[in-house]
Amino acid sequence: QVQLVESGGGLVQPGGSLRLSCAASRSIFSSYALGWYRQAPGKQRELVAAITRGGSTSYAASVKGRFTVSRDNAKNTVYLQMNSLKPEDTAVYYCNTDRSPFGPWGQGTQVTVSS
Repeated sequence: QVQLVESGGGLVQPGGSLRLSCAASRSIFSSYALGWYRQAPGKQRELVAAITRGGSTSYAASVKGRFTVSRDNAKNTVYLQMNSLKPEDTAVYYCNTDRSPFGPWGQGTQVTVSS
């Protein structure tokens, strides 16, 4: 069964850090490049970071230099290390394939950056 489960969100002050995790089913993890998306209230979902099966990474301009995406092939898990967080990073974060066809969307994990 294809599944993506995000975790690790929370409330953090501006300038703080969080690490998100995404546990993926083996079928999707081993076959596709994976991405982290976020959706803020009233805004469209956007891709913020992606990583290929070979480990090449790419980032949206808004997070480049602050976020780092990585993957652990032994655990079928993708991570998003988020540093120097800003209030505008507040959103629900999701993981999925980096392009169509997408797997089923999980519930996401809420990240709130506020003092």
